[in-house]
Amino acid sequence: MNKQTELFMTNTLPGSSTPGGKSVGTAYPHESAYLHVTGEATYTDDIVELQGTLHAALGLSQKAHARIVSVDLSKVKAVPGVVAVLTAADIPGENQCGAIIRDDPVLAEDLVQYIGQPIFVVIANSHDTARRAARLGVIEYEELAPILTPRAAHAAQSYVLPPMHLQRGDAAAAFAAAPNKLQGKFDVGGQEQFYLEGQISYAIPKEGGGMHVHCSTQHPSEMQHHIAHVLHVSAHDVLVECRRMGGGFGGKESQSALWACVAAFSAARLRRPVKLRADRDDDMIVTGKRHCFAYDYEVGYDNNGLILAARIDMISRAGFSADLSGPVATRAVCHFDNAYYLSDVDIHAMCGKTNTQSNTAFRGFGGPQGAIAIEYIIDEIARNLGKDALEVRRLNFYGSSDADGPDARNVTHYGQKVEDNIIHALVDELEATSEYQARRQAINAFNASNTILKKGLALTPVKFGISFNVPHLNQAGALVHVYTDGSVLVNHGGTEMGQGLNTKVAQVVAQALGLQLNKVRCTATDTSKVANTSATAASTGTDLNGKAAQHAALQIRDRLAGLAAQRFGVDIASIVFANDQVSSGEHSLDFKELVMLAYVARIQLWSDGFYSTPRVHWNAKTMQGHPFYYYAYGAAVAEVVIDTLTGEWKLLRADALYDAGEALNPAIDLGQVEGGFIQGMGWLTTEELWWNKDGKLMTHAPSTYKIPAISDCPADFRVKLFKNSNVQDSIHRSKAVGEPPLLLPFSVFFAIRDAVAAVGDNRINPPLRAPATSEAILDAVDAVRAAIH
Repeated sequence: MNKQTELFMTNTLPGSSTPGGKSVGTAYPHESAYLHVTGEATYTDDIVELQGTLHAALGLSQKAHARIVSVDLSKVKAVPGVVAVLTAADIPGENQCGAIIRDDPVLAEDLVQYIGQPIFVVIANSHDTARRAARLGVIEYEELAPILTPRAAHAAQSYVLPPMHLQRGDAAAAFAAAPNKLQGKFDVGGQEQFYLEGQISYAIPKEGGGMHVHCSTQHPSEMQHHIAHVLHVSAHDVLVECRRMGGGFGGKESQSALWACVAAFSAARLRRPVKLRADRDDDMIVTGKRHCFAYDYEVGYDNNGLILAARIDMISRAGFSADLSGPVATRAVCHFDNAYYLSDVDIHAMCGKTNTQSNTAFRGFGGPQGAIAIEYIIDEIARNLGKDALEVRRLNFYGSSDADGPDARNVTHYGQKVEDNIIHALVDELEATSEYQARRQAINAFNASNTILKKGLALTPVKFGISFNVPHLNQAGALVHVYTDGSVLVNHGGTEMGQGLNTKVAQVVAQALGLQLNKVRCTATDTSKVANTSATAASTGTDLNGKAAQHAALQIRDRLAGLAAQRFGVDIASIVFANDQVSSGEHSLDFKELVMLAYVARIQLWSDGFYSTPRVHWNAKTMQGHPFYYYAYGAAVAEVVIDTLTGEWKLLRADALYDAGEALNPAIDLGQVEGGFIQGMGWLTTEELWWNKDGKLMTHAPSTYKIPAISDCPADFRVKLFKNSNVQDSIHRSKAVGEPPLLLPFSVFFAIRDAVAAVGDNRINPPLRAPATSEAILDAVDAVRAAIH
């Protein structure tokens, strides 16, 4: 075994240490890093198939909106190797997998509502046979007029849910009295999750009508519920298991249900194991994306750039069903402020019903779509006033958390006080370390002497609320087992999708018991072990499951401490757990020795743990409350160069500063910030979803849908964690790092816009849409040139 292998196997990094048995706060590698790089890590498709396993594929609609007149599957059934062809009529229970409301059939029956909607399922002796046969179905349609864009849906008053409205103050009166006004439109595209591992479920029938489903999902408990309803059995008859996912990003929160349900009812029907694995193009055609948004806004502001009034309509592309569009829109409304105090606001949010894939969760869950709108507006204000946008951003920041009274400027438009505002200090630090002012001057000089190439610079902040905005979801459970050899096994309700959740939970348990990290192991998420779990989403995975696991571990520690105190003849408060030892003064025992003594003494060596987030509440009707336990902050500076003849661009340098609180694992947290930055940059620059006039998604493969590659990453990428401690009692005073970093690359988009504006000497606001593809950049450059003349 070479040295690097030893480092991974023993869960240590060169130069890392665990002083005093401290597992939390140390830069350990991901618990599966060695398994990932050697190929040993087992994903759902790697599970050794049982004898008799069959493979399924979906027959998909070729029309965006139509009634089904007839279905002829004779050619499908005639293919050698096809075992069965099933339709909605073969589902023993309810033909539904809607996340919140029952508007999302597993298989379409009389009506299809988007190109790619599943109509039938083919089960064959091989994956390839099933997929080829599924293309042979002959379906006759009666076509209906489709609605394909959010603005078209809004014009037709076509919504999957009733519109939302939040207001504070009197925005209309404040707008009328404002010395400066602006009105405009802005559009931001959606985004494909593009997880490396596609959607997959492997269903195995068990005795007594039971079903064991291995599923790549962020929400095993929801999959359990859906499968039980589809099979018309009880939840206890269904076991859903997920060891790890090859990425999720929200795309496997609710939309893994279709694949789980089809595999399960097919397996139940045939009494044989059935695997349903989506190829990439089928996956992208069938599943929902990040919601694209269209905005109509008007804002009043003073001569310094202080926002006095803001009115905005946000229209999202929900797709054909509600899915999670309601909570996404709610989070967009709650993040419209980003880091800025808005005294008088009037916000409408509409979830447009379109004949496209039903859009769903994606990292940020509406927060990025809400926050980018106010950033676009501030960028406009600054250019209108001839100011640097950073100056206008600072002017509008939330006020001190300690201030009180009507002029405190520290209460959000939804009524939550900002109790931990560090945005001023964080931005000050980033401005200095990134040399923002000097680079601004250098870029101005560069642009003055170059007609073809133009550079741009932007600094944008982030304030992101952490918690589910549905209060009852903010709960978690865990089990901790201590074995007689001193090793520890942990099971919790969160799912590992590469983000390092199991690593952090293991660190928390190791810290609680005073053990080295290699003494603790996390097992697969399993609905038969921890029940009624929430999705691993909303950046809450570590906050919730870490606290639950800690609660369980501390109960065991208390029992062991009592035994040690009795044996040592000391007060229990003097017992210390550290470095695999339990001690008090000159007394000491190996942890595993104390565990064996506890076993002999018949002391319970396992425990369950539970955690519910305090202080979280929300009134969905008034859109007021305290929906977030705390806020995470950050800021980034981006410098770009564009070619005004081709629209090509390059990110030259990026500086990011992120508030992770007391980081549980700085290495993992830095990786999350870097990954979130690049993923968000892709959303805003290269990842364009395009449907043709018939409603068919044409960007449904890596050949046509462009995620960022290594060449798109900046050669100069400086990422740092801001020194801070969470004011709330989070797990070891850490902060979430899953979603907020995705907002940091707003700086890239606005740096591109800054470069385009340089074509007109920064006097004209470029109508740059997102994603800022080369075509979009050229369109904006042409618009600026036209405005000059």
